[in-house]
Amino acid sequence: MNDAAQSIVKGMLLVALLAGPAAFFLYGGADWLSLEHLQANREQLLAYTEAHFWTLFLAWGLLYTVATALSIPAGSVLSLAAGFLFGRWLGTVLVIVASSLGAVAVFAAARYLFADSARHKLERNPAAAKILAGFGRDAVNYLLFLRLVPLFPFWLVNLVPAFTPVSLGTYAWTTVVGIVPGCFVYANLGRSLGEIDSLAGLLSAPVLLSLSLLGVLALLPALARRRGSAGLTKMNITADWIVPLILRWVRSAVTWAMMSWLEIKRPSRRSKLRLAAWFFSGV
Repeated sequence: MNDAAQSIVKGMLLVALLAGPAAFFLYGGADWLSLEHLQANREQLLAYTEAHFWTLFLAWGLLYTVATALSIPAGSVLSLAAGFLFGRWLGTVLVIVASSLGAVAVFAAARYLFADSARHKLERNPAAAKILAGFGRDAVNYLLFLRLVPLFPFWLVNLVPAFTPVSLGTYAWTTVVGIVPGCFVYANLGRSLGEIDSLAGLLSAPVLLSLSLLGVLALLPALARRRGSAGLTKMNITADWIVPLILRWVRSAVTWAMMSWLEIKRPSRRSKLRLAAWFFSGV
């Protein structure tokens, strides 16, 4: 591709990335993809899903992928709706696949448009160059941390790694792995879409803590390598103990997600105690 054609492609891509979110807000997309709108139309959506399950399944996945690729802030509502319409398991799979495809698309677009020139400028700054080198060396740990900890906006985590040396393959698989717990939590809560009052505070403190600790565990090996032969390396941070620990916190996050769902459904105390016993049996 010659320079002129490349400039045209970059221009069209940049227009799409800017015009997509602008059109979404300008034409009332925020009202359409809102919790209130979905709740008001849930019976019609359920009826259409029953009649055209796989058509809607694929269409919802495409919508989610495009929304993620254009950095439209609708992931929470789309995830809840996926769990509501397709069930917690198929909904989780749909959200993982669609959001991962959208994240890879925006990563590739940002790297194609801006990354080379931005990286050259950053590398001329000693502090920035050191940060880029560290990110490239421990990319897996940093990416898993950013994905697992639910404090960072999804669109921001999609974009920032494009300006680092991380490979597309590493970015893709860490995205898939890192978003699994959060996707399940939202899809599971979506089963009670009608009882959710607001997106604010949707995730309980135990769920947030469990996901955050998963992120910290993913970051520990990178911290250990930075400490060299002293400090954290004495803890023998290997797969022999860190993998079971991560699996335990995944179990914790799933348990608390189920507890949040049961709280919405107002179950008997016995149901909650059984679920708590299921979790503590594996501790």
